[in-house]
Amino acid sequence: MTAALPATPLLETRRLTLRPLSRQDVPAIQRRFPQWEVVRYLTARVPWPYPSDGAATHVAQCLEEMTRREKCYWAICLRHDPGELIGRIDLWPDDGKSRDQRGFWLDPEFQGQGLMTEAAERVTEFAFVELGWPHLWLSNAEPNVASGRIKEKQGAHLKDRLPFAFVCGEEMRLVWLLRREDWLARRPAT
Repeated sequence: MTAALPATPLLETRRLTLRPLSRQDVPAIQRRFPQWEVVRYLTARVPWPYPSDGAATHVAQCLEEMTRREKCYWAICLRHDPGELIGRIDLWPDDGKSRDQRGFWLDPEFQGQGLMTEAAERVTEFAFVELGWPHLWLSNAEPNVASGRIKEKQGAHLKDRLPFAFVCGEEMRLVWLLRREDWLARRPAT
């Protein structure tokens, strides 16, 4: 799956608006992202401590990738406040090597409410139903139990455990495979 993606669409859930990431999100990212609870299980490529221009630099890179239709980046916003980013969720095609196609983070203030599960479900629906992808490779740091639980709830199967460099240091990376047919089978009939 290396074909270009469509433009990042607006997606909605019962409680969330997932809108394409934009330059207007830089201040919220710079305020919400540089927290240990957010970054510790992200790839060690994330600079830490987070620089004062980190969000601006990263959003510029994301917007370039969106323009080239390489990745979709969504600002996660509460439906009643669609202008304020509280987290982010990303999706990209299977490159046949990295075994990872989706990433996300959420400000700790909003964790533990099922919001990330809701966002992950909608982005997965976009990948499987609207794009017709046959599978998603997913990964998380082994100590990040909450992230792993989202994958389990979606019907993903653990395929591998590999050493990986995270911001917090070397940990095991869990690699999951979520197949479209498994995800569709666990959805309630509509």
